[in-house]
Amino acid sequence: MSPLAVRNLNKSFKALQVLKDVSLEVQDEERHVVIGPNGAGKTTLFNCIMGTIPLTSGEVLLDGRNVGTLPTHARVPLGMSRTFQKNNLFESLTVEENVHLAIEARKPYRFGLFKPLSWRADLLEESEELLRRWDLWGRRERKVRELSYGEQRLLEVLLALASKPRMLLLDEPTSGMSPAETAQTIGLIQELPRSLTLLVVEHDMEVVFAIADRITVLHHGEVFLSGPPEEVRGDERVREIYFGGGARHDA
Repeated sequence: MSPLAVRNLNKSFKALQVLKDVSLEVQDEERHVVIGPNGAGKTTLFNCIMGTIPLTSGEVLLDGRNVGTLPTHARVPLGMSRTFQKNNLFESLTVEENVHLAIEARKPYRFGLFKPLSWRADLLEESEELLRRWDLWGRRERKVRELSYGEQRLLEVLLALASKPRMLLLDEPTSGMSPAETAQTIGLIQELPRSLTLLVVEHDMEVVFAIADRITVLHHGEVFLSGPPEEVRGDERVREIYFGGGARHDA
């Protein structure tokens, strides 16, 4: 059974149909990347899968269970987590405080109001482990707004991992990063345990072919092609609609 399956998903905004009968499966331990030209519907697909926006019709199956009508907060305990195309961080808090809040959200003491988080040894240990792994330990006391944009993108991935998901959705994880930050992020994604299944939207072809086990191409809201990287790379139709038409731009 696929950990994530999308069946005949449609999404319309009034008269505008953005997604048309989209179906795809993400296999266990797979790194599945969704690509497509500007306006193909990639982020809308992510939002539907995660419950950020409602489906018009179709199904989203998580381990065989239809979660298509569940709100986002009900999908996270089932093992789903995501990042956003634009940073979704508490900029007035420190890096460490952001991580504390993300970890606390899955702890049984999250509703405790009378004991400071600094007393929770398990929370502090998990925070340090995550921050060191993502090379942000040295910046733990910095306000998020003081970080570079690339560092903020890294922090958002870290916060998504804090919920310990089984299925992680990464929306443009390297968007706005410098070449050095992009290379670092590729390395970190490659080092993630295979027990973590990934569905990724990405516009940078270097990143796509560095991490993808399988690629799905969206075009005009429909699945145009889905296959291994070598098949997608060699498809002349894909080159015509995507690679030859501004492959480094997205929406």
